[in-house]
Amino acid sequence: MGGLTRTGVADLRLHGGFAPGWLVKRMIKLAGAILDVFVDEFGAEKLLSRLSDPLWFQSFSCVLGYDWDSSGATTVTCGVLKTAVDSERHGLAVCGGKGKKSIETQHELEHLPHKVFDFSTDDVSRLKYASKMAAKVDNAAIQDGYHLYHHALFVTEDGKWAVVQQGMNPEIRMVRRYHWLSTNVKSFVNEPHTGIICARDHGDNVLDMTARISDGCRDTCTNLANEGVSRIMRAYSEIRSYRDSRTTLEQWMAGENILVVGPVTHYRLLPSRMNWDALKEVYDIHPQNYEELIGVRGVGPATVRGLALISELLYGEKPSWKDPVRFSFAFGGKDGVPYPVNRRAMDEATRILENTINKTKLGEKERLDSVKRLRNFVAPLVDLRK
Repeated sequence: MGGLTRTGVADLRLHGGFAPGWLVKRMIKLAGAILDVFVDEFGAEKLLSRLSDPLWFQSFSCVLGYDWDSSGATTVTCGVLKTAVDSERHGLAVCGGKGKKSIETQHELEHLPHKVFDFSTDDVSRLKYASKMAAKVDNAAIQDGYHLYHHALFVTEDGKWAVVQQGMNPEIRMVRRYHWLSTNVKSFVNEPHTGIICARDHGDNVLDMTARISDGCRDTCTNLANEGVSRIMRAYSEIRSYRDSRTTLEQWMAGENILVVGPVTHYRLLPSRMNWDALKEVYDIHPQNYEELIGVRGVGPATVRGLALISELLYGEKPSWKDPVRFSFAFGGKDGVPYPVNRRAMDEATRILENTINKTKLGEKERLDSVKRLRNFVAPLVDLRK
């Protein structure tokens, strides 16, 4: 885990394969029973809020019986919810999923049950935009080494939404989960997440264009794009001409001329190429802000990083290089590492799920097993509260 001692933290490992059919059937049954009681008790909007809470989501996954330290805690739980949700009964729909299913989200939004979701064309367009931008931001505006392979959009009958998506880093065989909630999103490019959860914090090696301190850099990138491709090409060539291809920009900025031996893994590297065709389209569109800029088709991670580095090196507008991960897979550590124990969050997640399970129409054994799984997840953290 590095130089820090972390207490009550679990790695979420990248696991392949499929959940066994017998388990999935039971998870669907249990999830349906919990949804019935939860929506009746608190409403669909409150459920969205809970799903957008990384800590509650992880507890819920454990209640359903899935491995708490597996990447499937996200993909299988969302898949189970998609099957268990009854739109008429719960006033909720789930779109998207893992792999190829993630790109079906846009199509699924067009075919929501009209009996429940009486959305206008504008409503559907707004939901499509939210889905697209959430994925675009976590793939391009945040460059943390995790590539999205799962995207699930939860939407209520009144148009509120939540996104739960997950990225993988095959090199270290770890995953990272990103949570969004519509009522919290004031801007898709300025602190939009309710939580980003991962066992590993990459410190100062992550480009985060959604951080508040990246605001000036976002404006400069937008202005650069609006000035035309030729201006960006000149700046790009100027930077490349001053540095050896194997020297990091950090060293170049410090005035060093040190060759890097071995593979370069530092994130502050000028991309080997940028999508000039996309930047030409950006110039034609003339975006009014950074959100419109990265929303243009073809503006991907390399172009975002290239513009950000040009902004920093030539114009002094620095982006954030601090990893935006907000939570580890626990409720904290007794010594404040990786962050202070959130007693209220842990108690509330446990209480709500226990009460909801106890009110379901499941058999006594099923209820007891579910509560036991929740307590087994929380038990290792109990001593942290002392």
